Amino acid sequence: MNQDESLLDNLYNVFDPFEPLPAGDPNYVNCREVRGDEDIVDDVGRRMRRSQRMTYQLYTGHRGAGKSTELLRLKQYLEEQKFYVVYFAADEEDVDAEDTQYTDILLACTRHLLEDLKDSANPSPLLKWLQSRWQQLKDLALTEVAFEGLNVEGQISQFAKLTANLRAVPSLRHKIREKINPQTVTLIKALNEFIAEAKKQLPNGCQQLAVIADNLDRIVPVIQDSGQTNHEEIFLDRSEQLKALDCHLIYTVPISLVYSNRAADLREIYGDPQILPMIMVQREDGEFYQPGLSKIQEVIGKRVRQFAPTRSLDREIFDSPDTLEGLSLMSGGHVRNLLLLTQNAIGRTSELPISQTAVRRAITEARDTYRRTVESHQWDLLAQVYRSKRIENDDQYRNLLFNRCLLEYRYIDEEGEMQKWYDVHPLIRGIREFKDRC
Repeated sequence: MNQDESLLDNLYNVFDPFEPLPAGDPNYVNCREVRGDEDIVDDVGRRMRRSQRMTYQLYTGHRGAGKSTELLRLKQYLEEQKFYVVYFAADEEDVDAEDTQYTDILLACTRHLLEDLKDSANPSPLLKWLQSRWQQLKDLALTEVAFEGLNVEGQISQFAKLTANLRAVPSLRHKIREKINPQTVTLIKALNEFIAEAKKQLPNGCQQLAVIADNLDRIVPVIQDSGQTNHEEIFLDRSEQLKALDCHLIYTVPISLVYSNRAADLREIYGDPQILPMIMVQREDGEFYQPGLSKIQEVIGKRVRQFAPTRSLDREIFDSPDTLEGLSLMSGGHVRNLLLLTQNAIGRTSELPISQTAVRRAITEARDTYRRTVESHQWDLLAQVYRSKRIENDDQYRNLLFNRCLLEYRYIDEEGEMQKWYDVHPLIRGIREFKDRC
């Protein structure tokens, strides 16, 4: 294997779009100044540290915008402030984004608290709750094990099997919810007894407890028989239960809900949701926004310099400044799109530099995905937003936000006020159906 082939292999993997950066990672780029001055440590972390009561906060933004990376930064900050933080990505083990209800989230919080804190506090309140209902639940855990004969580790393992089946076995999902739903009040009571004891002896000298439930923003919107969405049922109708745990709580929430006609209700219940916007790479008038483009290229450059510290980014890694700039603009300031496009272009490259042809093919492939995402009646809506840079308070626009066809940008104006605007994803602008409407 020659030097370039080895370097390309390393670059391909360092642009993995599906792994959030851990806190303190050298690849992290602080984009606060080109994201409307948003910073999770200031906007969420300090509020938690200063509050004399438990806080319940929502965090949102487009999927793939970098929320998980920011939440891991928040976790590190809170741990430095003597918080014990239970963080979990709900869609990896606990919930199915295509079919999620409140019960699934409660069970996920319960499992992760139990597993993380079992050595710090006696889990008996929760295990007694489970034991008293085991006869009804053991078939749903797909086990014949007698609960009473197990040690604590074994009992926790059985609880984990039950919650895992919520995600992995669709045929059992409804049955598990049917058994658990009438018992949520007693489950929360048992969980809070466990939390109260755990908070008296948190590890590492920690003084407060926080739970961060990530990736709930991926829950697909479904219209219920009542006419409202599952998002409303989970985060509004069941808000009292979501807030009932006696610890600080952060839930990610779908961006479409934050822009729904229930936004005032969300604010009344949780306070202002924190929103992570795109990196602004263009201004409202369509002109390039150089500070944002520089940040995008810094994101690329930091990853490249791990393996090629002396090579010029726009001459030796990419074949020209225009190629690098074109890739940066087509990302729309969306971090995961940027990483996907870059990784795809690298995958089409046999020797450096990465050519404009390889980048264009990556863009064409991504553009085709967006063409399939947009429904026929939505092209006119997209053209309207492209012209106005505004969205209407309507489900059709919210669906386009949820699918990342529309992107939100923020900036601080000369008077120090935060301004926001919306635009069509740059990949969509090159699609014939869109261009025909413009």
